[in-house]
Amino acid sequence: MSGLVTGDAVVLGLQPARLPSRALAVLIDLVVVWAVYLLISIGLAVATASLDEAATVAVSIASFLLVLVGAPIAVETLSHGRSLGKLACGLRVVRDDGGPVRFRHALVRGAMGVVEILMTFGVVACVASLVSERGRRLGDVFAGTLVVRERIPAARALAVPPPPPWLVGRFAGLDLSAVPEALWLEIRQYLTRSRELDPVVGRRLAERLADELVTRTGTPPPAGVPADAFLAGVVAERQARDARRAFATGAAAGAPGMPGGPAVPGALGMPGALGMPGGPAVPGAPGMPGAVPSSVSQSVASPVSSPPMPSAPAPSPPVVAPVVEAESRRTGFAPPA
Repeated sequence: MSGLVTGDAVVLGLQPARLPSRALAVLIDLVVVWAVYLLISIGLAVATASLDEAATVAVSIASFLLVLVGAPIAVETLSHGRSLGKLACGLRVVRDDGGPVRFRHALVRGAMGVVEILMTFGVVACVASLVSERGRRLGDVFAGTLVVRERIPAARALAVPPPPPWLVGRFAGLDLSAVPEALWLEIRQYLTRSRELDPVVGRRLAERLADELVTRTGTPPPAGVPADAFLAGVVAERQARDARRAFATGAAAGAPGMPGGPAVPGALGMPGALGMPGGPAVPGAPGMPGAVPSSVSQSVASPVSSPPMPSAPAPSPPVVAPVVEAESRRTGFAPPA
């Protein structure tokens, strides 16, 4: 098996699934399918109670074939080899060449599964899986398929090798917006397993991937740069951009006055600003709690006014209460103190 990811996102660089994980996936599928079959059988038994015995038997056989045989085949075809049990266990059915399974493959696997799983309670399938080098049962052998592991532990994930030092930063102006995710996955899988490939095969594969990358970006590699070094440099540039974007987002979220950052008291429009809810009151501000008429506010000294000149006489203390009382007698409304 090679270390590439096809256009259908089928991972080819993973190990074949072994008997324990496959048995658990089959058990989950059987529990779900048998539960659905029993519910449908009960409903059909009630609905066909008035029919004769031959019609009842025909309906029972049809429900058995449709639910226990047809449903797994349909699910495996539509999901490209991932049933509910395989999805839970991180498994997937692929062809021997690594491509996604089609209806004919699922049909052969489903037909053989009736014999080696349902009729023999899985004994034949277990024996065949133990004997096979890649853990295949008879249905896989006749259909030309293989069950592989889609998920691996993070500790076993291979890191992408860094590019040569003289290529770092050479692709800063490259437009990578048109490169699909499937191509990134192919390039990454190639770079992580390039040392395991034959030199000739690896060089041809790197050239093919580099040509696809040039087609997407519209920029050829620098003269004299090998294809594998070009791929490593572009992948490193993409990782650097992702890191800068992530760090920039985190820094902006923690900046003063930004969402998620510390509040700045007194900033315009922020809690704690002058005249805003939660901020210091401004006596005499129109429309604000604690406002007084303009005739009174003019006689109130500002707390931040500049100090008087030495030659100016000291201002007399403001008399607010008499003015407020006179205003209330004239208008009939007492301003709030």
